[in-house]
Amino acid sequence: MATIRDVASLAGVSRATVTRALQEPDKVSPARLSRVKEAIRVLGYRPNMLSQTFRKNQARTIVVLAPNLANPFFSKVIAGIVAAADERDFRVLVGATDGSVSKEFDFVRMVESRLADGIIQMNPFTLSERNAVLPHQHVPAVSVAGVPGTPYSCVRIDNRAAAKECILHLAASGHQKIGIVTGPTHNSNTMVRLEGVKAGLEEAGLSYNPNLVREGDFRMLSGLQATESLMQDGPDPKPTAIFCMNDEMALGAIRALHTLNLRVPEDVSIVGFDSLDFSAFFMPPLTTVEQPGYDMGVSSANILADIIEGVSAGQESHDVVLPYRFIIRQSTAPVRVD
Repeated sequence: MATIRDVASLAGVSRATVTRALQEPDKVSPARLSRVKEAIRVLGYRPNMLSQTFRKNQARTIVVLAPNLANPFFSKVIAGIVAAADERDFRVLVGATDGSVSKEFDFVRMVESRLADGIIQMNPFTLSERNAVLPHQHVPAVSVAGVPGTPYSCVRIDNRAAAKECILHLAASGHQKIGIVTGPTHNSNTMVRLEGVKAGLEEAGLSYNPNLVREGDFRMLSGLQATESLMQDGPDPKPTAIFCMNDEMALGAIRALHTLNLRVPEDVSIVGFDSLDFSAFFMPPLTTVEQPGYDMGVSSANILADIIEGVSAGQESHDVVLPYRFIIRQSTAPVRVD
């Protein structure tokens, strides 16, 4: 394995010059820098990144905390993060946390130990839980698809307005009994979207009925189980429409209705949230809210890189609200009049 001594010998420079070329190339003459780069290429030399991290006090690494790597929305966000990070010469380490605060702490310690420079969170806990993870650590951090209200930057859509628009669409189609399948109750997005649901119902002149609400976990199976519960155990008359707080649960809801011999949208209309790629290929294609996941990833990575590189003053907080799009497809229709 080639060493820094080998590179210096082949390039005809001192070891100190090689080190400077690796860490502060702008302080090395173009001719010497060119010789060092050529020697590195010929020898296949790989610098000790860990030792460089401690010397430079910067690892050029961003940690992304994702609660569920199987969720296609998070995959879109991560793709945007990776693209932007690559442009800024940062590596990306993705940590699967499964919603565990203790696992998030493990990754925070990486930043404390200078093995990473900052964190992008994609797990919107309640504000108190999210605040418990980072503030006293002085860790550069950005939240994606969360809610504002912390000292940290947030990249999001207006979840309240989007959920309200879903309800108003159903109400305008004549639906008065609207079932709701939420995410976990402690999830901050669930809370904000539920505020939008209530606002939409109020504007439409409808009452909020907790008996028409079922808690899911943003996975397909929970959407199926919640819908079965609404249609079998819920109050009469049964819902003629169901709003699911993500597309995965909406797919589970459609499956449950099929099992119950109920047609979508003839018997029950379904609305999702996220506009995942496969939502246009549902049978029927899903009415949903499109979140710009890739753009959210790009924006969050650039904000974090600016903080790490000192472009932003300290932990300057940004609340970036990107536009969403409400997409009407064939899973919703006017309420059936018998």
